[in-house]
Amino acid sequence: MTDISPLSSETLPAGIRSRFIDGVNGLSMHVLEAGFQGSGRPMVLLLHGFPELAYSWRKVMPALAEAGFHVVAPDQRGYGRTTGWDAAYDGDLNSFRILNLVRDTMGLLAALGRPSVTAVVGHDFGASVASWCALMRPDVFRSLALMSAPFSGPPALTPSATPPVDPVHAALAALERPRKHYQWYYSTHPANANMWHCPQGLPAFLRAYYHYKSADWAGNKPFRLASWSAAELAKMPTYYIMDAGLGMAETAAEAMPSPAEIAACRWLTEAELAVYGDEYARTGFQGGLQWYRCRTEGIGQGELQVFAGRSIDVPAVFIAGRSDWGIYQSPGAIERMQGIGCSTMRDVHLIEGAGHWVQQEKADEVSRLLLEFLATVR
Repeated sequence: MTDISPLSSETLPAGIRSRFIDGVNGLSMHVLEAGFQGSGRPMVLLLHGFPELAYSWRKVMPALAEAGFHVVAPDQRGYGRTTGWDAAYDGDLNSFRILNLVRDTMGLLAALGRPSVTAVVGHDFGASVASWCALMRPDVFRSLALMSAPFSGPPALTPSATPPVDPVHAALAALERPRKHYQWYYSTHPANANMWHCPQGLPAFLRAYYHYKSADWAGNKPFRLASWSAAELAKMPTYYIMDAGLGMAETAAEAMPSPAEIAACRWLTEAELAVYGDEYARTGFQGGLQWYRCRTEGIGQGELQVFAGRSIDVPAVFIAGRSDWGIYQSPGAIERMQGIGCSTMRDVHLIEGAGHWVQQEKADEVSRLLLEFLATVR
């Protein structure tokens, strides 16, 4: 991952530039920027999830910039054109723990000469980083927008930092149709190669994976689960609760859209998909998978217990697609977010016709809701 150039301007909407910022907590961080002309603009920081990139924000950045904001979206540690992270499964896992990811964002702001941002916006796993940014440093991250992944609060203070073995995994494996949880699968050694070097080819894998979790897949009709139990979790699609004998490549292949569905997909054209394909063909997925390993293996969870009982107190908003199972994959999380996780939750918006990739599937609506929220905190 050396001698990497900025993204070509031909792949980006007008007004967005690609560049590198060195010296960010040991990283050379690739960022996309909009509204960078002039000085004095308030800043909005956009944090992507898995398996995405800074590029995932391309459709909302111009609208935020037009409204007067300096908008910055980095390829986070483990992703895209950002370098300086360890790509080996047995490498420096500790550097991917949440506290160090927060340090990455602080380092980026320091390199940009920014003492604070008007808002930090996070999608999917990026929502976890954004949440911890706002909880730990409310003076720096002055408001919060979460997408797809609710924040239900810090872990409780326990005698051990290592999470006990969850009996739900044995229960999933013992179902009549044996199953497994995708986050624990993502933590296994074969997961990266299964997706990176899949039989159908990387572009086909990504197309199927993005389709499967979007509103374009008709089976995405999420609802609240009664409990964190095997019987309840198994009600979710197989991209979350996988068949025990399959990898994610085989799981996604079963949901490959038809040529007609691909042609009709306006939120992710073949040219846009190629940007993701080119990036992941070079890096693989292990960088992003290390984030899951930190969660499932308890890396850095003990230090987060220092914040037990504390809430996010800056103004917050939650935005997700109504067809997004991510809202409910952790039973009770969206309810705990409102009041326990975030004490000043202004609104919860579920957008019709959008699934997990809400800022791409319904970019205009997401932009409108973000600007409405930012108008109240600016």
